[in-house]
Amino acid sequence: MTTPLTLLAALAWAILGCTSNIGTPPFMPATRGTEKVTSRILFDDFTYSTKAELERNRWIIRTESGFPGVPGAIWSKDSVSLLDDPARRGNRLLRMTSSTAGTSSTRQSQICHERKYLEGTYAARVRFTDASFSGPGGDQVVETFYMISPLKAPMDLDYSELDFEYLPNGGWGHKGPTMFGTTWETFSTEPNWKADNESTSESISMEGWRTLVLQVSGDRGRYYVDGKLLADHGGRFYPEVLMSINFNLWFVRNGLIPGSELRTWVQDIDWVFHQAGAVLTPSAVESEVAALRSRNVKFRDTVPAPVPALISPCNF
Repeated sequence: MTTPLTLLAALAWAILGCTSNIGTPPFMPATRGTEKVTSRILFDDFTYSTKAELERNRWIIRTESGFPGVPGAIWSKDSVSLLDDPARRGNRLLRMTSSTAGTSSTRQSQICHERKYLEGTYAARVRFTDASFSGPGGDQVVETFYMISPLKAPMDLDYSELDFEYLPNGGWGHKGPTMFGTTWETFSTEPNWKADNESTSESISMEGWRTLVLQVSGDRGRYYVDGKLLADHGGRFYPEVLMSINFNLWFVRNGLIPGSELRTWVQDIDWVFHQAGAVLTPSAVESEVAALRSRNVKFRDTVPAPVPALISPCNF
């Protein structure tokens, strides 16, 4: 028989489970997408009229100089724009635009959400491009979706980073279009560059719209592109500290083609999604996003931030 005390205990557990940190209650997989997965989500459809609206929802458009990419490159709010989706009436997109006419005139782009994310499922629908938007092609450009924490010191082990990176013109020892899934233990920046990571790559064109899904749970990080497993990493590379959610578009140092003619690259983002504390299959993510859109949800953020809130730099 269920006693009133038992009912009260169950109610208290349910309330605490909705507001506690990941792992309490136990971190359980979720493969269905509409009813069970309702709390602790970030969803953004990027249906904004102005960049001020974007920033009110705690997105940061990078303006700080520095790593990665071409030394001296400019990071500017002008590199991010909002536009109508030509393929879907009423839909809006966020566009990052990066350009170069040689190392002295390079502009790169990045956006970051606040640092409060760790385990769970991350996803985004992005449009990768193999050709420049204008001007000659051939530059080694990096088109990304990734999660990262600040690096407090070179080779600091208290660090987290997980990357989807697409290089349509190769780079980093690879020729031709290459998709990378990379999970980091730590690194040090230039002039003494060191990288301690696990990386998996596939030599294939990713031109067009792609749905990227990353499951972070149980000491594993699993990267999917359009439902196909790209990488499965874990062990000492598993993330340890809270991260921000980021997109950037940058040029590989020493990877620019010769010449001073201006060339421009773009990367479009349709939506981004995160479910804290649950593992969703790629198809479940698609179902969740479709359900949110069917209810005309443009933005929702119920992922609790730590108290006090962490500083969330948008600088690499």
